[in-house]
Amino acid sequence: MAELPVTEMPGDALCSGRFTISTLLGGDEPPAAACDSSQPSHLTHGSTLYMRTFGYNTIDVVPAYEHYANSALPGETRKMRPTLADLHSFLKEGSHLHALAFDGRSGHELTDGLVEDETGTNSEKSPGEPVRFGWVKGVMIRCMLNIWGVILYLRLPWITAQAGIVLTWLIILLSVMVTSITGLSISAISTNGKVKSGGTYFLISRSLGPELGGSIGLIFAFANAVGVAMHTVGFAETVRDLLQEYGTPIVDPINDIRIIGVVTVTVLLAISLAGMEWESKAQVLFFLVIMVSFANYLVGTLIPASEDKASKGFYSYHGDIFVQNLVPDWRGIDGSFFGMFSIFFPSATGILAGANISGDLKDPAVAIPKGTLMAIFWTTISYLAISATIGSCVVRDASGDLNDTVTPGPGTCEGLACGYGWNFTECSQQHSCRYGLINYYQTMSMVSAFAPLITAGIFGATLSSALACLVSAAKVFQCLCEDQLYPLIGFFGKGYGKNKEPVRGYLLAYAIAVAFIIIGATLRAWVPGSFWVEPDKLPLSPWVFEAELNTIAPIISNFFLCSYALINFSCFHASITNSPGWRPSFQYYSKWAALFGAVISVVIMFLLTWWAALIAIGVVLFLLLYVIYKKPEVNWGSSVQAHSYNLALSYSMGLNEVEDHIKNYRPQCLVLTGPPNFRPALVDFVSTFTQNLSLMICGHVLIGPRKQRVPEFQHIASGHTKWLNKRKIKAFYSDVIAEDLRSGVQILMQASGLGRMKPNILVVGFKKNWQSAHPATVEDYIGILHDAFDFNFGVCVMRMREGLNVSEAMQMHTAPEALVQEEQASTIFQSEQGKKTIDIYWLFDDGGLTLLIPYLLHRKKRWGKCKIRVFVGGQINRMDEERKAIKRFEDMIAPFRLNDGFKDEATVAEMRRDCPWKISDEEINKNRVKVRLNEILLDYSRDAALIILTLPIGRKGKCPSSLYMAWLEILSQDLRPPVILIRGNQENVLTFYCQ
Repeated sequence: MAELPVTEMPGDALCSGRFTISTLLGGDEPPAAACDSSQPSHLTHGSTLYMRTFGYNTIDVVPAYEHYANSALPGETRKMRPTLADLHSFLKEGSHLHALAFDGRSGHELTDGLVEDETGTNSEKSPGEPVRFGWVKGVMIRCMLNIWGVILYLRLPWITAQAGIVLTWLIILLSVMVTSITGLSISAISTNGKVKSGGTYFLISRSLGPELGGSIGLIFAFANAVGVAMHTVGFAETVRDLLQEYGTPIVDPINDIRIIGVVTVTVLLAISLAGMEWESKAQVLFFLVIMVSFANYLVGTLIPASEDKASKGFYSYHGDIFVQNLVPDWRGIDGSFFGMFSIFFPSATGILAGANISGDLKDPAVAIPKGTLMAIFWTTISYLAISATIGSCVVRDASGDLNDTVTPGPGTCEGLACGYGWNFTECSQQHSCRYGLINYYQTMSMVSAFAPLITAGIFGATLSSALACLVSAAKVFQCLCEDQLYPLIGFFGKGYGKNKEPVRGYLLAYAIAVAFIIIGATLRAWVPGSFWVEPDKLPLSPWVFEAELNTIAPIISNFFLCSYALINFSCFHASITNSPGWRPSFQYYSKWAALFGAVISVVIMFLLTWWAALIAIGVVLFLLLYVIYKKPEVNWGSSVQAHSYNLALSYSMGLNEVEDHIKNYRPQCLVLTGPPNFRPALVDFVSTFTQNLSLMICGHVLIGPRKQRVPEFQHIASGHTKWLNKRKIKAFYSDVIAEDLRSGVQILMQASGLGRMKPNILVVGFKKNWQSAHPATVEDYIGILHDAFDFNFGVCVMRMREGLNVSEAMQMHTAPEALVQEEQASTIFQSEQGKKTIDIYWLFDDGGLTLLIPYLLHRKKRWGKCKIRVFVGGQINRMDEERKAIKRFEDMIAPFRLNDGFKDEATVAEMRRDCPWKISDEEINKNRVKVRLNEILLDYSRDAALIILTLPIGRKGKCPSSLYMAWLEILSQDLRPPVILIRGNQENVLTFYCQ
């Protein structure tokens, strides 16, 4: 490699995650550069001398961000580093790297036309570039709006009156603890790689895999779509009540809700269809309205109480009111700590709103952690502040009657109001007070400086939550549809415009929301008061998520809690796998805190509404089992995959500490299939008795020069593995390159397996063409059997009348793409065998393997009805049949005879040296008696389902390969059932003892 001079340039320091990358060009020391470690590196080919690395002229390239992330835009060619073959072996002619390797231009010139310079077209904003949001507008405001809701306005004062300020703060902090832990888990997952669109579904599916991710994605999208209806109904009822208050109803109370609700959700749909930029502007407007309502409330607490407000229990800030409201005063059926907790907890949720538009964020790895945690912090402050301030200003009971003032004379006056000139003793004792902190749900409106602004805040909270749910439902569902984990939903995955807006998803979510708005109103008409109530009389049942669908709301809310549980579990699971792929740049998380968050989320589900929790978990399990059954062809490098590796490694290492015992013997098979699809019967036979029991490896020897076979070697393995998976064969595929078949099989027998999970049986097909094949190939075939015995393997030889190799008849392929698509050949081992027989001819004591394999076969359902018959050796006098068998045997081996009867020893030795497969007259005489068994098999086992024989062993160096093949041929010829010749390694695989 020629070394060329390099122009000296100042170094560039770039950052990627937790690493700082300095580009050294020339001998000068690069200056220190400050950069945000959370920002991705923009190191490209154009930022250095491409083709030159530290002064060397090479096609190798310096590290680049684009090589590690699929950052190319649609239609743009992804920048890739040279392959190992490009650098180490050869360059394909015609490739751009081949041209560059022989181009004499300078480094700067070489970059032109290959990659874009950073100061070129990339620096100019394309007019069609998608709109992206930062952490404030994209995440924090969105999350804060979704966390705030009508529970804040209408329920928090009532909870403060019930639980007292101290316990209310405890309830708030416990709820925030759960959401904060979930927020930390979201932050860790979102900084563990490039986050694309799909939000919660994307985070869970890429962490835990498609099974859990798909189920949560579907129910999360549905829950958000229903949430649109629930939030819209909360808004519609408030508007309906205002219309009734001013005597201007539209039609009637029920249809008013429908009309207002449908019109409202239609407007929200129009905002969403206008694009994320308009949707974001609407959210900012809602945020400003809510902030004004908060300011209005705080100003109201400072204004001295009017006579009307005083009659309703408001007296501005007083220490004795604060002290009295510190402690609880439980009332009603929900008057308990957990009752209040269950009512408040939904108002602390909503932290996923920002993550759900992850595809529309400038940098999700920065925006999601920062925006989510800041939203949790500021909303927590607001909850604590409102609870403390309203508990310092308003007494628990008040009548609202301007005449209930303290009058001089006889009579008692109880309560703090007495000190401020008001007597609410009568209504307090009779529990008939209509006002006060514990009785009046509109206390914030009453306290505020201008009550309509609180109503505007309620409008802003409900509409912003409805809009966020509409966007979340469509965005999450679009990503799920693109992954195609479920049938019939791909239609909704198409995106439109520069932001790839899920228009079809918006329309589907709109249709679901409208349906639930109409259904909800119908339910109220059927069962008056059961499902709908006035906004100032919200039911005390837990889990009413700013609307009054009391039956549906708990189920939907539990869907959200399932998401929290799985996000926390994803973080925990990824942490304990110790996978190199788990390296989040966000470090402020704990795997044990994440586990606690997952467990407590499930506990809260059952604590709030146990029947809704069971329904939610049941739906998740149903969808989970469906995806497991379908086994989608996706690979996202999930923590489940990493954990599977950890378990396999741990158990494999643990096996090294387990001593061998006969009772734990398992037939672990190395099957010489070649391409597995060429010999499906051999694959199916071995799989029948190894499935879920022991190891099966399909071995393939690629014969030829290594240089020629390496490309094929790297290309075909995945295709054969997919073929095995499609056939539902639990086996490994292993291939080697060798100069000849025998040396390749020797490599496989020595190197296959791991630890104690190593093959102990070699399974081969019978060489049917041995008589016409070149004698050297027959010598190699028999040599492989001898090698197996040398390595202390058992041997299994399978013969079928029609042969084993179906590659020509079925036009089989070896290309990976064609392997998966080709038609699967059926074999006898895939069909029910009925009440036939499995005939075992246990000719020699081989340790019991001849009996064990058919026994394992018989345990399978397809062979379970067969009767096992065992035959052992004996003397049978059938002279005529023996003569015929011997005659056939002699005719078969005639071409392979030495005919050495009248030749001297020197001539015979020379003939054997040149043709070791030739058979001497003496060897024929010794083995003549062994050919008689075939007649017995034809008589007794003609109609058997399977015939098992003990494989005779030919002594190495003494029995010619042609004689041994003739021996096996005459034993198994003319038999209709498959014939399996088995020979153990003479070590026990069966025992009659318990220890």
